[in-house]
Amino acid sequence: MIFRHIVNRISLRPRILFLIDAFGAVLSAFVLGVVLVRFESIIGIPRSTLYFLAVLPSIFAIYDFYCYLRIKKNMVVFLKGIAFANLLYCCVSMGLLFYHCQKVTYLGWIYMVVEIMIVIAIANVEFMTAAGLTSKRNSST
Repeated sequence: MIFRHIVNRISLRPRILFLIDAFGAVLSAFVLGVVLVRFESIIGIPRSTLYFLAVLPSIFAIYDFYCYLRIKKNMVVFLKGIAFANLLYCCVSMGLLFYHCQKVTYLGWIYMVVEIMIVIAIANVEFMTAAGLTSKRNSST
């Protein structure tokens, strides 16, 4: 499976996941808070919702950059933390989409569903990497 291959490669340098997640979060915050706001009428997601959604990945990016630069031990806890946060973001995003479903256009749905799928994939890799680190740690003791 492709996730297993990615996890095996990343497990050699698991801190890189924080950097990948951080850059993805910055990109997401920019697209939501700057680009999509300009196309509110085309995507149908209200401006206030886009701004709210943009704040969340901005916070995640700060967390990720901090973890990448500072965390050397107990990475499992921090990887699981950002993975859970990413999944929570997906739930909030989907909830807001359904809340505004009368306004959201097909383009809005497509963008958000694709973003959610990408974030879920990243969270999955983060969880799998954390599990791999845990099993390595347990087998070495």
